[in-house]
Amino acid sequence: MSAVTVWYDSACPLCRREIALMRRLDREGHISFVDLNSDTGCPLDRGDMLARFHASEDGQIVSGAAAFAAMWRQIPRLRWIGRAARNPRVLALLERTYIAFLRIRPRLQGLARRLEGERG
Repeated sequence: MSAVTVWYDSACPLCRREIALMRRLDREGHISFVDLNSDTGCPLDRGDMLARFHASEDGQIVSGAAAFAAMWRQIPRLRWIGRAARNPRVLALLERTYIAFLRIRPRLQGLARRLEGERG
């Protein structure tokens, strides 16, 4: 199994929660998590990487549902979903779902920030 690199936005409360969960599930340490807000740099345009989820698998950078699938294939509990996404129809369905999520993401981010502020 190849290692995967995942780029994420630590300024996004949704991203922080998702990555925290993935770190806990990645017990074997197959995923390298890179904060786009660090000085590590971006392999692509930073704005593009902040707009969509990106990962690198087998030296190829993928985004959206394909990036999630690459990450899931590294985690035993989620591997079956990642493998299912190798089917073009399954990946297309996941990508449509991801695009729908992107439309409501700003509202969800705002809600998450308000909830964090209340707990703060």
